[in-house]
Amino acid sequence: MAVDELDTRILRLLLERPRTSVREYARILGVARGTLQARLDRMEREGVITGTGPVLSPAALGHPVLAFVHIQVTQGHLDEVGEALAAVPEIVEAFSITGGGDLLTRVVARDNAHLEDVIQKLISLPGVVRTRSEVALRERVPHRLLPLVESIGRTSRK
Repeated sequence: MAVDELDTRILRLLLERPRTSVREYARILGVARGTLQARLDRMEREGVITGTGPVLSPAALGHPVLAFVHIQVTQGHLDEVGEALAAVPEIVEAFSITGGGDLLTRVVARDNAHLEDVIQKLISLPGVVRTRSEVALRERVPHRLLPLVESIGRTSRK
């Protein structure tokens, strides 16, 4: 999807002020509410905007330990293991990957003992051959998209 300068300004506002009303966004941007709503609808329809819910902190929810667990899967069992991972609440993301392993999961835990219990649960899943874990010490760059949006916006003006 082509994102123009107005789309970029809209996305920036959504990221910077997520709890603002459509009417207020339109006022800030100096566009008609209908124009803004049409743009939002189009970006949702085309998959640019994928959600509007709150961003939650696993640490504040009592799960301050973050680990990345690589999972090696028996040939032909990737889909089954992927479905089984969805049943583990401590797995907050899982991706099929290239390189060392077949899946990369982002796992949160209450403490290191809890993390070990989660990893043992993963190892016991049918189709899992082995796991390799890396514990995150400190977040250096939080999840962000605004720099990407701004970069796309600069490119669209050229």
